Amino acid sequence: MRIAVDAMGGDHAPSEIVKGSVMAAEELGIRVLLLGDESRLREEVQETARLRIVHAPDVIGMKESPVSAVRRKKESSIVKAVQMVKDGMADGIVSAGHTGATMAAGLLVLGRIRGVERPALVGVIPHPTGCTVLLDVGANVDCRPSHLLQFAVMGSKYAEKGLGIVLPRVGLLSNGEESSKGNEQTLAAHPLLERAPIHFIGNVEGRDLFNGRVDVVVCDGFIGNIVLKSGEGMAKAFSGLIKQQLASSWMAKVSAVAAAHTLRDLRRRFDYSEYGGVPLLGVNGVVVVSHGSSKAKAVKNAIRTAAEASRLGLVGTISEGIGEVFAKGAETVNA
Repeated sequence: MRIAVDAMGGDHAPSEIVKGSVMAAEELGIRVLLLGDESRLREEVQETARLRIVHAPDVIGMKESPVSAVRRKKESSIVKAVQMVKDGMADGIVSAGHTGATMAAGLLVLGRIRGVERPALVGVIPHPTGCTVLLDVGANVDCRPSHLLQFAVMGSKYAEKGLGIVLPRVGLLSNGEESSKGNEQTLAAHPLLERAPIHFIGNVEGRDLFNGRVDVVVCDGFIGNIVLKSGEGMAKAFSGLIKQQLASSWMAKVSAVAAAHTLRDLRRRFDYSEYGGVPLLGVNGVVVVSHGSSKAKAVKNAIRTAAEASRLGLVGTISEGIGEVFAKGAETVNA
């Protein structure tokens, strides 16, 4: 399994990206292709049997226009990494750099799976008994009902194949459980999801993301990104409040020592670095997007995520799922 890694992307590049890549190569046995400025990377690490440096002199800056930068900077670490997947030299790519550029490179270089109008980014939200898959979380601000249908199919296949959830329950995010609730977009999407080859349970509300009632939640990228960022902020605030309370008295400190193991487990459940990165579903190859602030542990797990997605044939599974929708009638897909 060969994973191409954008070594120049992210707040802590290239040092933390390199460290995470070394961990993935040594601990997971994955062959890693590090793309970036060769001289800088050789200052950080030496090549091994499982880790190779590929020279990519250009870097796409965070303020650059994604599409124009991808078209101009063919020698950038992001574009070259995606091109290696296209050419069959790598089984997937991981980048903690410019998210828009990573998505643009995935679209322009790899192309979309047949029948997919808009690729979608996945978010994974933990809850007491497992996790909820949320999509889209930022790739598409404005969506048509047919896009939500495709997100539902792709999310269901990801939950089933990538997370091992049998017959994932799919819900449409709305402001009420009744099918009559929602805006024009959700009202039009609801009957499409009812006819889709998925286990659709109807509308769900925001609280259902955290209570285990649903496995996959579908919405447009504008709402999904706000929900995801709000969840991250809430988790950080909750963690801070716990620390504050545990330091408030000697008795609380004693209790904290007794509950240390449980608190560590709780923190790990809500730590994004445990997941590492999220896949861009709908492109014709494995593309995993990591948080810009990713450090070594997150990078290692993102590489693991990419390798697993490739090994499990996630792209082919999604292609089959979209094909099933087409088989039910083009009017459903193009609504």
